[in-house]
Amino acid sequence: MATVTLISDEEASTEVLAVFDDIRATRGTDFINNFWRALAHDPATLKATWERLKAVMGPGEIDPLVKEMIYIAVSTANGCENCVHSHTATAKAKGMTEVQHSELVSVIGMAMQTNGLVTAMQVEVDDAFRV
Repeated sequence: MATVTLISDEEASTEVLAVFDDIRATRGTDFINNFWRALAHDPATLKATWERLKAVMGPGEIDPLVKEMIYIAVSTANGCENCVHSHTATAKAKGMTEVQHSELVSVIGMAMQTNGLVTAMQVEVDDAFRV
């Protein structure tokens, strides 16, 4: 359960509605998810977060599906259920197959296991890997 109320379009300020409208236009949907509606309590943070997310997740050298898969992995590591679900849905909309999703989950699990082991043993980084 959220610790703040979710701002509806009817309750939103003009500034918040402008961000909501940009989200709708950029994503090609009428849906505004709960994260943005919760963040709307602070219009400046809402706008700054949306602008940064739009820039980072927008066109670049990394394929958009790969960006979503990275987002899923980091969200899993951070324990963000909302982000895991929303970015999995977006990745599937961008073409991620069930086989790719299974492989991604395997990579995440393997990384979590080896990260835990190396952290528990405090293994020093090999000089050959240092930049």
